[in-house]
Amino acid sequence: MKTTTPLVHRVRELLRPPAEATRPLFSRAPRRWQRWSPYVVTGSAVAALLPVTITVLINDYHLGGGWAGALGVAQTVPLVLAVTRPLQAWVIILAFDVLGAVLLYDADTVSRSWPWPPAVIVGHLLLMVCLGLRESTRTLVAVWLVTSAAGLALGAFPPTGSSSTYVLLIVLSGVVLAFTGAVHQREEAERLLAEQETISEAERAQRTLLEERARIARELHDVVAHHMSVITVQADSAPYRLSGLDEAAREEFASIASAARESLSEMRRLLSVLRSEGREAAGGGERAPQPGVDRLQQLVEATVRAGQDATLSLAAGLPALPPAVDLSAYRIVQEALANVVRHAPGAATRVSVTCDGRHLTVVVVNGPAAGPGSPLEPSGAGTGHGLVGMRERVRLTGGSLDVGPLPGGGFRVVARLPLGAPVAGSTIGGSPVEGPFIEGAPVEGPSIEGSPVEGTSAPSDPDPFPNSAAKDAS
Repeated sequence: MKTTTPLVHRVRELLRPPAEATRPLFSRAPRRWQRWSPYVVTGSAVAALLPVTITVLINDYHLGGGWAGALGVAQTVPLVLAVTRPLQAWVIILAFDVLGAVLLYDADTVSRSWPWPPAVIVGHLLLMVCLGLRESTRTLVAVWLVTSAAGLALGAFPPTGSSSTYVLLIVLSGVVLAFTGAVHQREEAERLLAEQETISEAERAQRTLLEERARIARELHDVVAHHMSVITVQADSAPYRLSGLDEAAREEFASIASAARESLSEMRRLLSVLRSEGREAAGGGERAPQPGVDRLQQLVEATVRAGQDATLSLAAGLPALPPAVDLSAYRIVQEALANVVRHAPGAATRVSVTCDGRHLTVVVVNGPAAGPGSPLEPSGAGTGHGLVGMRERVRLTGGSLDVGPLPGGGFRVVARLPLGAPVAGSTIGGSPVEGPFIEGAPVEGPSIEGSPVEGTSAPSDPDPFPNSAAKDAS
C-alpha cells in the first residue's frame, strides 16, 4: 500500500482544498450585504491597486511597460481569489512579489522602496486579513515565517540607495495576522459552543422522550400482566371447570397456561430493565393500582385544594374503557392540570371528558393566569414530562392531540383517544379534532371569564408557555 508523506499531503490540500476550506468569507453571516462584503472589498482593492501598481512601476522604477503590466496583474488580481482560497492566493502573490523584487533590483531604486513597493505592502496586508479570518494558527505562523524569510533573504542584498521595506512588512503582517487570527479563534470557539449547546439540547430532549416512554411501559406492564394472569388462571382451571375434555384439549389448555406464564416471566425481566435503580431500591416500584377516568374527580378536587379554580364535566354512562385508554386519559388530565398550576396559577380551568361510542375525548381548557407562575410545584403535580408525555400517550393509543394558546389568553389541550385497537399514523397537533372541540366551534359548557373559548387550530407543536423555562417539564 502506497503512503504519502505529510508534506505531499499538505501540497495536495493546497492544490485541491476540501469544500469546507473554500467556503467564502462571511458566508454564514445573517444578512446578504455582509456575505457580499468580502467580494466588494477585494474587488475594490484590485480596481484601486492595479492601475496604481502599474503606474508606480513605470513612472517611479522605470520598469518596462510589459513587465509592469504583467506584475501589476499578477500581484493584485489574485486578491479576489483570497475570498475563497486565501492560502492559494498568498502563494501566487508572494511568488510574483519576489519576482517583482528581483526585476526591480536593476531598476531605478534610488530613494525607492525595495523589495516591497507601497502597493505591494497594501495588497499583502489585505491578503493577511483574509488568511487570518480563515486559516488555523499553525498555518498563519507558517505564512508569516515564509513571508519574513523571503523579505530577509532579499533584504540581505539591497540595491544601492534603496529604502528597505522588508522589516516594515514583517512587523505589519505579524500584527495583522495576530489580530485577525484571534478574532477567528474567538468566532470558532463561539460556533463550537453553540453547536455543543444544540447537541446537548437534542440529547436532553431525546433522554426526556426515552424516560417518558419507559415510564409509560412500566405503567402498561400492570395492565398487560393482569390480562396475562387472567389467561393463565382460566387455562389452568379449564380442566376442572369444564367436564368431558379429552386429553388433547387438556394438553392444549396446559400449553396455553405455560405460554402465558412464560410471557409473564419475560415481562418481569423487561420491567426490571425499565425500572430505575432508585425505584428498585425504594421497594420495586408502585404497588397501588393504575388510576383511570374514575379517579379524575379526586384529581380535580386535589387541584382545587391547591388553590386552583377547576371544574370537571364527566359524561354520564361512560362505557368500560380499554386499560391503556383509561390510564392515558387520567395521565393527560394530570399533566395538563400540573401545567396550569405551574404556568397559569389562579386561572379558571375546565376539564371535560366525553365519549361518542368510538372515541374518548378529553378537553382541558384554562383562562389567563391570575398571578405570576411559581417555580414550586404542589404535591401531586404531574409525574411525566408535560406535552412530551401527552404526545407519547396519545401516540400509544393511536389518537390525536391538539394543543395551543387561546385567542383571549389561556391554553387548551384536546386529546381524542380511540376505544378500539391503536391506529397507525396518529396525528399530533396538526388535524382538527372532531367531537366537542371542532375547528371554529366553541367548547361545550360555560365560557371562561366571560369569553367563549374557540377551537381554532394552533400551529403544529406550539409553545404553550413562552415565558417559562419549565415548559414540558414536570
